[in-house]
Amino acid sequence: MNTKRIVVALGHSALGKTFPEQKENVKKAANAIADLVEAKYEIVITHSNGPQIGMIHSAMTEYSRLEPSNTVAPMSICSAMSQGYIGYDLQNEIRTELLNRGIYKPVSTLITQVRVDPFDAAFTHPDKVIGRYMTEEEAKAEEKKGNHVIKTEGKGYRRIIAAPRPMEIYELDAIKALMDAQQIVIAAGGGGIPVLQQGTRLKGASAVIEKDITSACLAEQLDADVLLLLTGVEKVALNYGSPSETPLDIMTVEEATRYIDEKQFSSGAMLPKVEAAVSFASSNKERKAIITSIDTALAGLTGKTGTLITC
Repeated sequence: MNTKRIVVALGHSALGKTFPEQKENVKKAANAIADLVEAKYEIVITHSNGPQIGMIHSAMTEYSRLEPSNTVAPMSICSAMSQGYIGYDLQNEIRTELLNRGIYKPVSTLITQVRVDPFDAAFTHPDKVIGRYMTEEEAKAEEKKGNHVIKTEGKGYRRIIAAPRPMEIYELDAIKALMDAQQIVIAAGGGGIPVLQQGTRLKGASAVIEKDITSACLAEQLDADVLLLLTGVEKVALNYGSPSETPLDIMTVEEATRYIDEKQFSSGAMLPKVEAAVSFASSNKERKAIITSIDTALAGLTGKTGTLITC
């Protein structure tokens, strides 16, 4: 039997929001990944970094305020930091879980850069909130730097940044080489570090990339069989949170697209996952995407639960 290649996208619930939460939560993620390894799947892992990159950005901004000689860290640097420390926790816990099961399989984290288009409309319409709440004075100072801010009544101001679409994953060949060496690879964390190509140089962009969309691009370019999107619920549901909530076992690409048009999915939660699933499943009729919870990862892959998205 041919080994199936899957890209596993870990959502916010797999990591938590603080260092102690993350340390505890990645144990559950490691257990799910180990189950997939035992089932003989070839695995690449992507992950969210929303709370983490915000925490890093806030910490570096505060440090620059206390030490004026130190400039604020660019978003690209914050993204790289988040990939490093999240990958560190994940690879150590996965390695430990595998060894506890008598399996030796190397796990590597790859800092990943993703090219974005400098003319992407997202740069003129930023919508991703980042960092701590600021005073009006601090917000005006941010705007003078050319940054965008948004006001939340009763709380203050926060910075908003662009979320452009991914165009090219620069470390793709390195990911393939590690997979060919039978390693588990953690890559494109947080959607990858957004960069602009300027001649031979890659320049970090002040942006973030939607992790699930990058995961779909990576899965397609790796010729994966399955894109497994792990989140906080077991199945995608229509009319979520209402008395008429209806869990879905399967969606065709056509049905999922219609549900998106009907605005069935929250933009900050399920929508990017369904969009990523549609993108991957529609790229080849042999490919499929599955959305389920981290607790039911293997069951979802074997068709026992979760929501399947196919052509």
